[in-house]
Amino acid sequence: MNALLFPGQGSQLVGMGSEFYNKFDIVKKIFNEADEKLNFKLSKIILEGPSDQLQLTKNTQPAILTVSYSIFNVLKEEFNFDLNTFKFYAGHSLGEYSALVCANSLNFQDALFLLNERGKAMQNAVPVGEGSMLAVLGTKINEISILLKSLNLKSGVCEIANDNAEGQVIVSGNKESVHLFQNHLKEKKIKSIPLKVSAPFHCSLMKPAADVMSEKIHSTNFNKPDLDIICNVTAKSENNPDKIKKLLVDQIYSSVKWRESLIYMFNEGVSNFIEIGPGKVLSGMAKRTIKNSHCFSINSITDIKEIDDRFKK
Repeated sequence: MNALLFPGQGSQLVGMGSEFYNKFDIVKKIFNEADEKLNFKLSKIILEGPSDQLQLTKNTQPAILTVSYSIFNVLKEEFNFDLNTFKFYAGHSLGEYSALVCANSLNFQDALFLLNERGKAMQNAVPVGEGSMLAVLGTKINEISILLKSLNLKSGVCEIANDNAEGQVIVSGNKESVHLFQNHLKEKKIKSIPLKVSAPFHCSLMKPAADVMSEKIHSTNFNKPDLDIICNVTAKSENNPDKIKKLLVDQIYSSVKWRESLIYMFNEGVSNFIEIGPGKVLSGMAKRTIKNSHCFSINSITDIKEIDDRFKK
């Protein structure tokens, strides 16, 4: 069985999707639709930059959605991939919105609006420079949880934000607490890498952003998806629109259970994972977590041609 994966923030790159934009009218149409809905030239930022504009989370989030949705439509319309027969769609963080759009649960224009607003709300929740995120490498999540508890923070926040793959966990919080935890890891000889982010995503500091987004998400029309969506918060499948809405609100300040999501899909019979969108981060995580899986990433026409006929109608 097959699952589609949709990337989140961190996979963005100036020029992403340009090969598809230059070759296919359907992609030009989608990019133009994004410009019209957001009332600014998102397409120019995606294709030409500048990079600092693309890195702004209010732009990054709708940009990645636009590129993923474009590639999805190229696969379906131009290459006859039968994507509705897949078992699950799963997206990492903002990628969950891409999954919902491609599963016909959420309208593309509504998703653009929500992600642009989500980006603004997340950035406004914590002033720039006051939050931090840290990748912890080569250590199991249970051990990281124990180390976080042993830190015994009297104030401040340092929490698990992403359980990405075996040996890759992200923590998030205010700058001082995350720095304290990094020093604690050094003492234990555990490798960690600070991430270049504009805000401390997926931790309790994001609750103000969730409060802002709650009404916007709940007032938006969601349909039952064509196939089950794997939700980041639960690492389980869901197709009830009201439950999906609630989980999207919770996702803003909750940990992304990506490793658990991959294991859930594998246990449900999935052995082929196809990542649609910029970068190859998710397919790499799938390879590391599910040893016997077949993982593909599609962000060029060559990538499509290299995949055999198993996914075509």
